[in-house]
Amino acid sequence: MPKFCANLTWLFTELDFLDRFEAAKEAGFDAVEVLFPYDVNAQDIVDALRRYDLQMALINCPPPNYTGGPQGFAAIPGLEERFKKDFGRALRYAQTLGARHLHIMAGVAEGAAAKETFINNLRWAAAEAPAQNLTIEPINNDTMPGYFLNDFDLGREIVTTIDAPNLRLQFDTFHAARITGDVLGTWEAMRDITAHVQVAQMPDRGEPDQGEIDYPAFFALLDAQGYAGWVSGEYKPRQTTEEGLGWLAGA
Repeated sequence: MPKFCANLTWLFTELDFLDRFEAAKEAGFDAVEVLFPYDVNAQDIVDALRRYDLQMALINCPPPNYTGGPQGFAAIPGLEERFKKDFGRALRYAQTLGARHLHIMAGVAEGAAAKETFINNLRWAAAEAPAQNLTIEPINNDTMPGYFLNDFDLGREIVTTIDAPNLRLQFDTFHAARITGDVLGTWEAMRDITAHVQVAQMPDRGEPDQGEIDYPAFFALLDAQGYAGWVSGEYKPRQTTEEGLGWLAGA
């Protein structure tokens, strides 16, 4: 069975944030991810991780939460210094929390200049933090209109062009379904450069059970291939989180 992780930005939201760690552990998770933890004292998060013997699998860069604002800066020409400043703060958080991965968000941009900016910024970040695993994630344009990294082939091109041992792809099945319509085929094409997986069902982005994506087949494939990374539940619970965790026991 794959190693499952709980996204505490999306799951257990019926609880106060710091109470979600205990709920995740009681549900059977050994790791969590938090998209934007920057509004919470880092030591409080560290204490919760230690208290419940959890690993922080991933956080996002840039800080703080982008709600209502830019969705990253890494691919935006002219904002290189902003990116470096944000990356420095996010890296300090990641190191403090022991986050396995730091997801770098590209932002809204397009064209050759954006691609060059993204590659240059990622190359700089990979060299600046050689001990920190970094990820980039293709995100569909319905969810984030105008997001630069909206194609898996482009993600592969960027990762292989930079060719840094600490830069890999973040594979979200919901985005794969939206972008390509073929989750299993896209996984086969990207698995060699993928370090982190996130799951949600189509079309409602709910629990990975009934719906369009064949999750029993996907999880069996990960097992058969020896995928060793985390598989994070990043979905919108249809009811309470606890009521929807049947998929975890059946995985």
